[in-house]
Amino acid sequence: MSSVEDRIIRTDYSEIMQKNYIDYAMSVIVSRALPDVRDGLKPVQRRVLFDMWQLGTRSDRPYRKSARIVGDTMGKYHPHGDSSIYESLVVMAQGFKKGRTLVDGHGNFGSIEGDGAAAMRYTEARLEKFTEDVFLSDLDKDIVDFVPNFDETEKEPSVLPARLPNVLVNGSDGIAVGMATSIPPHNLTEVIDAVEAFIRDDGVTNEQLMQYVKGPDFPTGGIVVNQSELPAIYESGQGKIRIRGKVEIEKGKSGRVNIVITEIPYTMVGAGIGKFMSDVAALAESRQAPDIVDISNQSSKEGIRIVIECRKGADTGQLLNLLYKKTKLEDTFGFNMLVVSGGRPETMSLRQVIEAHVDFQFEIADRKYENLLTHELEQKEIQEGLIRAVDVIDLIIEILRGSKNRRMAVDCLVMGKTEGIRFKTKKSEQEASQLMFTERQANAILDMRLVKLIGLEIDALMKEHEETIRKIEFYQKLLEDHGEMSKLLISELEEMKKAYAQERRTQLMDAGEIVLEEKQIEEEEVVFCLDRFGYAKVLDANTYEKNKEAADADNKYVFRILNTDRVCLFTDIGKMHSVKVLDIPQKKLRDKGIPIDNLSNYEATKEEILWVGPLSLVSGSEFFFVTERGYVKRTSGAEFVASVRMIQSTKLQDGDKLILAAPCDAMDYAVLISHSGFFLKFQTNEASELKKTAIGVKGMNLAEGDRVDRAYLLENAREFSVDHRGGKVSLNRLKLAKRGGKGTKK
Repeated sequence: MSSVEDRIIRTDYSEIMQKNYIDYAMSVIVSRALPDVRDGLKPVQRRVLFDMWQLGTRSDRPYRKSARIVGDTMGKYHPHGDSSIYESLVVMAQGFKKGRTLVDGHGNFGSIEGDGAAAMRYTEARLEKFTEDVFLSDLDKDIVDFVPNFDETEKEPSVLPARLPNVLVNGSDGIAVGMATSIPPHNLTEVIDAVEAFIRDDGVTNEQLMQYVKGPDFPTGGIVVNQSELPAIYESGQGKIRIRGKVEIEKGKSGRVNIVITEIPYTMVGAGIGKFMSDVAALAESRQAPDIVDISNQSSKEGIRIVIECRKGADTGQLLNLLYKKTKLEDTFGFNMLVVSGGRPETMSLRQVIEAHVDFQFEIADRKYENLLTHELEQKEIQEGLIRAVDVIDLIIEILRGSKNRRMAVDCLVMGKTEGIRFKTKKSEQEASQLMFTERQANAILDMRLVKLIGLEIDALMKEHEETIRKIEFYQKLLEDHGEMSKLLISELEEMKKAYAQERRTQLMDAGEIVLEEKQIEEEEVVFCLDRFGYAKVLDANTYEKNKEAADADNKYVFRILNTDRVCLFTDIGKMHSVKVLDIPQKKLRDKGIPIDNLSNYEATKEEILWVGPLSLVSGSEFFFVTERGYVKRTSGAEFVASVRMIQSTKLQDGDKLILAAPCDAMDYAVLISHSGFFLKFQTNEASELKKTAIGVKGMNLAEGDRVDRAYLLENAREFSVDHRGGKVSLNRLKLAKRGGKGTKK
C-alpha cells in the first residue's frame, strides 16, 4: 500500500495558476462575451431565443411576462443570474441599439436617452416574426447539433440555423478577458446582396463586396465621415469609424438661429445625450461658445430633436465645428470584428465573415435536405407497399384473421412464413408464402385503416406517391448539384429581402478633420469671487469697483486676476487645484456662482481650502507649509506651474494634514500655536527650502498627543493679534525662538 507522500503530486504553483486562468479566460471568451460568427449570437442571447421558442411565445401568440422567460432560461440553460439574462432580452428588443430587433417587447423597455427598462415582473415579450423566419424556422429539422445543458437534464442547440449573417445585421459588443469585440449594425438589404454575390462567385474580393455593404448602418442614423478609410477597416477587421450627428439649421424667434440635431451618433445612445447637453451648456457658460443662448431636448416618439438656440447673426459654421471638436456630436466608433469561429476567437474581415456564413448555410442546407430525402425515401417505401397491398387486400385480410398475434402477421408479410396461420385454401397459403414486403411496409399495412380502400383514397395515395417521387428527385438534384443549391439559397434570400428590406439610415461621406479657429482672447482684468459656501464667479472690474464693499462682505476670497490666468486652490490634504478663469462663469454682483467642485477636482466633503490666488502670483512666489504634526518647509512656486487640474503640492505623512500654505516672500516670521497652548515664533528662513515632494523639517517640538492647531506668517512692521482663551495675544511681541523648539505656553 502506497503512502500519502507517494500520492502527492508536486506542481509549480505558477503553472497551476496559468493553466486555470487560461481555462477561465477561454470560457469567458467563447461561452459568454463573444458572438459566434455563424448566428451572430452570444450564448445568453441564443438561449433566451430558444427558450422563448420552446415556451411558445411566438409572434402570433399573446405576450408572456419577461420574468417567466428569464426564470425558465436561467433554470434550464443559463445559470448565471437573472440580471444578465434580462439585460440581453431587453437589448434584443431595443430598436435604437439593434439593426433588427429579435424580441417584441411590450411595456417599458428603456429609451434612447438612457432610461432603464422596467423590472422584468412588469414587462412582457414575445418573438419577432423576423426571428422566427431567420433563426428558428428549421430548428425542428435536425439541421444543427443539440448539446446537453449545464446539468444534462435538457438539450439546447449549439448554434441557431440563422439564414442571415446576424453578426453584421445587428452587430455585437462585448468585453472578454484580454480582448473585446465591437461590431456596428449594417443594412439588412445590403448584407443580403453581398451574401448573394459571394454565393454566385466565391472568389469575390473584400473590395467588391463593399460595393454592396457600403459601411455601417446605425439604427440612430447619423453620418459616417471617413468613408474612404472603410475599405481598409473592413479588410483588416479593425479600425476607427468617425460618426457625426445629423444637423439642420432653422430660423428661430426674433431673428435668432437654431441648430437642430435630428440624428445622433450611435455612441451617444443612452446617458450620452444628457452628457452632450451638459457639455454644450458648459461651453456657453465658459464663454467658449458665447453665441449659444439655450439648449433643449424636444425629442419624442417621432424621433430625436435637440435644439440649440443661438444669438442673431451667430456663425453657425464655427459653432458646429466647436461642437464637433468639443462634444460627442462627432465621435469615434472603435471597430473590431472579433468573433468565435471554430471554437476560437478570430478577428475577421468582411469577406471572411460572409464566407463563414455561406459555408454554414451550405452545411445546414445539405443536412436539411439529406434529412428530408431520407424521410421521403421512407415515405416512398411505405407508399409502394400500400399500393401493392391494395392489389392483394383479400389475402392480407385472410392472413390477419388467421394469425395469432401481430408478429406472426408481420413475419408472413415480410418473409412469407405461414406456419401457425389458418388459411381458407392451400392456394391462399401458397400466395402468402410468396409475399415479400419490407418491415416498414408491413407495419404500415397493419396500421392502415379500412377507409383507405375507398377508390378516391387509392387515387389520393397514387398522387401522393407521385409527389413523393418528385420531391426525391428534387432533393437528390440539390444535394448532387452545388449550382442548384446555390440558386435555392439565393431565392430564399430574395424572399427575405422582399419581406424585411430596409432603407439605409446612415449617410456615408468624407469630411476632413475639424479645424477650429480659436478666437484670440482679449486679455482683461476681472475679479474672482469665492463665497464661504464654495460658489465661484467672475465679476467685471468696473462692476466690482462700484460695489467693492458689498462684494468683499459677501465673499471669503476676492482678488483681481487676468482672464487668461488660472485660479489656484491649496487644500489641507496637500493638493493644489487649478481652474482656468475662462471656465468660471462671469456673473452679475447678486448672481449665484457655480460650485468650485464642478470646475475642478476639489471635493468639499474631503478637503478644506487653505489659500486661493492667481497662478501668476504662485509661480513668482515662495510658499510656506506647516502641517498638524509640526513639519515646516519653503517651496518655490515655480514647482506648482502645471496645466493639469490637480497636482500634489506637498508630501504628507499618514494621518497628517496641512495647517498653512501661503506665500512667504514678504513675511519675516512664522508662528505655530499648538492645541495645548504653546506658541513658537521663529524666522521663516529657518525653514529649509525643499521640493514639493518633501515632507519638510521639524518646525515645533510637540508633546505626546499635542498638535499644531493654527499657524501664521508675520511681517515685522505690522502688528497682528489672535484670540486665545478669552484674551488677545500679540504675535509680534512673542519672544523669538529657534525652529524645532517647544515654544512658550500662554
